[in-house]
Amino acid sequence: MRGKGCIHRVRLDWRCRRNAAAFSVVGYRCRTIIFTGQRWIMINQNAKLTELKGVGDKTSQLLAKKGLCTVGDMLTYYPRDYDWFEDPVKVAELKAGKVAAVVLTILGNGSTVHAGGYRITTFRAADATGQMRLTYFNMPYLQKTIQPGSIHVFRGLVRQQKNGAIILQQPAVYTPAEYEKLQSTFQPRYPLSQGLKNGQIIKLMTKILEQFSFGDDYLSTADRERLGLYDEEKATRLIHFPGSREELIKARNRKVFDEFFAFLIAVKKEKAAETRWQNTRPMIETAETRRLIECLPYELTDGQKKAWQEIESDLTGPYVMNRLLQGDVGSGKTILAFLSLLLCACNGRQGAMMAPTEVLAQQHMEGLEELIREYHLPLHPVLLTGSVKGRQRKEAYAAIADGSANVILGTHALIQEAVEYKDLGLVITDEQHRFGVRQRESLAGKGEEVPVLVMSATPIPRTLAIILYGDLQVSQLTELPKNRLPIKNLAIDAGARGRVFKFMAKQIAEGRQAYIICPAVEESEAEGMADLENVRDYTEKIRKVFPPAIRIAGLNGRMKPAEKNHIMDEFSAHNIDILVSTTVIEVGINVPNATVILIENAERFGLSQLHQLRGRVGRGKWQSYCVFLYSETLEKKPKRLEILEKSNDGFYIAEEDLKLRGPGDMFGVRQSGELGFRLADIYEDAGTLQKAAAYADEVLQKNPDYELPGRRQLDLRSI
Repeated sequence: MRGKGCIHRVRLDWRCRRNAAAFSVVGYRCRTIIFTGQRWIMINQNAKLTELKGVGDKTSQLLAKKGLCTVGDMLTYYPRDYDWFEDPVKVAELKAGKVAAVVLTILGNGSTVHAGGYRITTFRAADATGQMRLTYFNMPYLQKTIQPGSIHVFRGLVRQQKNGAIILQQPAVYTPAEYEKLQSTFQPRYPLSQGLKNGQIIKLMTKILEQFSFGDDYLSTADRERLGLYDEEKATRLIHFPGSREELIKARNRKVFDEFFAFLIAVKKEKAAETRWQNTRPMIETAETRRLIECLPYELTDGQKKAWQEIESDLTGPYVMNRLLQGDVGSGKTILAFLSLLLCACNGRQGAMMAPTEVLAQQHMEGLEELIREYHLPLHPVLLTGSVKGRQRKEAYAAIADGSANVILGTHALIQEAVEYKDLGLVITDEQHRFGVRQRESLAGKGEEVPVLVMSATPIPRTLAIILYGDLQVSQLTELPKNRLPIKNLAIDAGARGRVFKFMAKQIAEGRQAYIICPAVEESEAEGMADLENVRDYTEKIRKVFPPAIRIAGLNGRMKPAEKNHIMDEFSAHNIDILVSTTVIEVGINVPNATVILIENAERFGLSQLHQLRGRVGRGKWQSYCVFLYSETLEKKPKRLEILEKSNDGFYIAEEDLKLRGPGDMFGVRQSGELGFRLADIYEDAGTLQKAAAYADEVLQKNPDYELPGRRQLDLRSI
C-alpha cells in the first residue's frame, strides 16, 4: 500500500476475494474500488456523487437540481450537442454562416459602444491573409484580457455584414496551446443551469468513466453483432466523448435501442398481464348528448361523428373502454371529451378529465362552463389543480366525495390520495404523451374497472402507434372543423422581421391578437446571446418597436402556475395584444382571436413541434397566419420549413418527419422526449424502435418473466 491519499483502482473478478483494512468484497463482477488510504469505496451506478473526490456540497446541490445524485444519473446525463474543434483556417478562407477557428493577432485596443440595449465590444485583428473584426455583446471586461499584440485562437460563427465585411460574433477565445489540445476532437455540451459550468460536467464525467467498470452486457455478443450495436461500455464512453461523427452515431444508436427496449419490455409485460375487462356497468345512450350535438353552432366533421360513435359504443358496450383519440391540432377533440363527460353524468356517475398544465385545465373549465350556460347541461364541474388552496380545495374534495360534482377537471392533483370519488365512471387524459402509464392508471384506479379515453394532438404514424399503444383502440380525426380557414404559412429569413412586425401591427389594429415564440435559452447561455434572446429581454426589445398602444406581455416556463394563469387569462380576455412565449404555449391553448404566430429561430425546433406551435392560431373565423423566421446565416431554407409551408396536415407532416429525420440528425438542441426518453425519438429513430420491438417480442417469447438486470429495469412510473 502507498501513503495516505493515494488512489488505486482494483478490478474484481467473479471469484475474487480481497481484504484490506478489515473490508472484504465477495461475488461482484467488474466493479471498481478506490483506496484513499482511509477507506475503500465501491464505485457503481448507485454510488453517490458526494463520494467522489472534488464533489463538494455546493457542486452536489447544483447537480441535484438537475436530478444528478448518483453515478448512474451522470452516466445517463447525455450531452445536448457537441462541438467539433476543427483545424484553424486563414482569414481569407472564412465563409459566412460557418463555424470556424482562426489564429489572430490583436491590432490595438478594443472599443465598447452602447447600441440597442447592448454594450458591444469590438476588436480589430489580423493574420497574414487579411484583417477582420471580432464583436462581443455585454462583455466589456474582455478589453482587460485581450491585449494589443497578443495572439489567440478565436472560434465562432462567421457572419458577413451588409458592406461585405467578415466578422466573428461572440467567438470563444483560446491560447494556441489550449486550442491545440482540443483540435480534431468532439467536445460534449451538456444541459446546464445557473452556477453549473460545462467544464465541471466534463471533468466529473471523465473521472467517473475512468473509475467506473461495467458489468455484463444484457445483449450477448452474437445478438449485438446481429443487431449491429456497440457493447454497452463502448457506447457509454463514446456517447460522452466520441472520437468521430461515426462513433457518435453508433453510440447513440445503442443508447436509443436500450431506451426503447426497456420501455417496450415494460409495456409488453404489462399488456400481457391485462385482460379485456367485462363492462359490468354499461352506460345508456342519452338524449342530452344528441341535443348538444344538434344545438352546436357548427356541424361535427365526419371524423368527429365516427369517433363519437366509437366512444359511445365503447361506453355502452360489453367491454370497458380503453381508447386513444388521436387528432391534429384544432381538430375538435375537446368537444368529444365533453360529450363523453355528459354521457357519463347523465348515467349518474362522475367523469374526470386530467390536463398536463394548469393553464389547459383552466381553459377546459371555462369552455365547459360556457356550454353549460348556453345549453343548460346537467353538469356540475369542479376544478382541482395545484393552485386551488385552502377552503376552495376542501370544498372541491367534499363535492367530489359526496357526488355533487359530476365532472372533475384538473391536473395531477386529481390522482392525490386525498381525492375520493363517489362513483368514478370515466377517465379522460388530455395530451396523452405528457402523462405516464402509471399516472393514467392511478386515476383510473380511483374507480372500479373505469373506462379510459386518452387524447393526443401529436400525430403518430400508424405503424409506430401500433407498437407504442397496441393495447388501445384508436380513433383518428384527420380533418379540421368545417368553419375553419386553413392557416397561411411563410418561412423566411430573419431579415424580414421588420415586415412581419408591420403585418402583425396591422392585424392588431383590426382587433386581432398575436403570439411570438422564442426558443428557450439555458440560464448559462443567456448572457451575451445576440441571436437567442430570452423572453424577458425580447419582450422589452419589441416594446420599443411597436407603438405604445399595443399591449405586450411575456410568458415562460419558469413562472409560477398562478402567474402563467393570470397572463393567459389576460390574453384570452384580449387585455394583451402580443404574447411573447417559449414553447410553454405548445399544448392546447385556445384563443380564437389570435390570428398570427411568429416563431423565431424556427430552425431550432423539430418539425412536429413547429406544427404543434402553429396550431395555436387558426381556431377562429378569421384568416390566420404562421411565420417561421430562420437565421440569416443559413445558406438555404431548411427542408422542414418547406414542408410546413406546403401543408397544414399533421398526419402528412408526421410521415414526412419520419422520412426526413435520420440517425445522423441529432447534433442540434434537443427537446425532452415526450415519452420520457433521454435520447430516443419515435420519429427519428423509427427503425431502431421497430428493431427493439422485434427483439423484445423474441426475448419475451422465450421468457415471459424476463427482467432487465439492475438499473436498466424500467419502472413505468418514471415516464
